[in-house]
Amino acid sequence: MTDKRPRMKRPAAIADLLAEIFQDKPAGKRLKEGKIWLVWERSVGEQIAARARPAAFRDGTLTVSVDNAPWMQQLTYLKEEIIARLNKNIGEELITDIYLKAGSSSIPVAERPPTTTPCRIISTEEQQLIQDHTASISDPELKLLISSLMGKHLERN
Repeated sequence: MTDKRPRMKRPAAIADLLAEIFQDKPAGKRLKEGKIWLVWERSVGEQIAARARPAAFRDGTLTVSVDNAPWMQQLTYLKEEIIARLNKNIGEELITDIYLKAGSSSIPVAERPPTTTPCRIISTEEQQLIQDHTASISDPELKLLISSLMGKHLERN
């Protein structure tokens, strides 16, 4: 009988397999650099991540776009700590310096939490006002729709 390979303890992650395949190739270097964007928020925290984002990486220098000058000033003082945290989370000494530049942190819209205004309960007088305004509408579906819209408007204003 032929020799069987030993059973895997658990399936290997594709990222780990790619890193192993491209280990000593330029693509392997790019995979390591790509980890910067993956560990950014965990490394710097939500507050900084909301105002600063990695923009580019080249020859050990990470370029970070920062929303405004006060945050640039603050991050200037935190550079060494940020570098240490990023390198720790990446698993190797990849980043040697951080260059801060003014610009939008360009957080994708999908990642921003939805903004909702708190609703209030409409009063019985307001409910009566809605009924009075929609009483002349004969189509029940249209009447319900307009009543609902008026109610939502009053809840939010």
